[in-house]
Amino acid sequence: MLKENKIIVVMPAYNAAETLKKSYEEIPFDIVDDVILVDDKSEDSTVELAKSLGISKIFIHEKNLGYGANQKTCYKNALDLNADIVIMLHPDYQYTPKLIHSMAFMIVNGIYPVVLGSRILGKGAIKGGMPVYKYIANRILTLFQNILLRQKLSEYHTGFRAYKSDVLKKIDFQSMSDDFIFDNQVIAEIFHQGFEIGEMTCPTHYSSKSSSINFRRSLAYGVGVVLTSIRYALKKNLTK
Repeated sequence: MLKENKIIVVMPAYNAAETLKKSYEEIPFDIVDDVILVDDKSEDSTVELAKSLGISKIFIHEKNLGYGANQKTCYKNALDLNADIVIMLHPDYQYTPKLIHSMAFMIVNGIYPVVLGSRILGKGAIKGGMPVYKYIANRILTLFQNILLRQKLSEYHTGFRAYKSDVLKKIDFQSMSDDFIFDNQVIAEIFHQGFEIGEMTCPTHYSSKSSSINFRRSLAYGVGVVLTSIRYALKKNLTK
């Protein structure tokens, strides 16, 4: 049943030369039809390495546009290729590609139209090296969002996500932020459109090579999460 669906993995890349090979080689190509890599003006050899690995669909931003803008390019091109399922995988090996089978299976069998790889379910986050301050912030923000959005996700901040293409077509992701808050806005809009989201326990590998944002930008992200939650809570009340 998986092979009856076109599954495309998208990789939003920025300075991922040290981890891209390991991430790419664990992708299960028995079900994945294509890989799209979007490079957001890396300063290392990410693009050259991607080409040497045989990734044929590489899109390069002429200047650094931001994490959200990178995903916009990823999803646009995946939909242009008529993907049935789009799986976003970071090329920094923070998340294992070995879960792609299971995430896709949940979608094609109609269990959930969106599946998140959760670092918080189980004990994967701290065990995998997530900084304690990030773990605490994750838990506080997630509790706040669950209350406002009336949901029960274990986290809203994972970068490992699988979407049925119909969901991406329904939400206006192009109008969302070009920065890191994009991920959060996508989830809020998915719930606003009436879709359900499933989660799966995902082991996490934090290292010096993992993509991350500094403390100042983390604070700005936290504020953005709060504002996004409030805006969508108000939006939901106004549309009742």
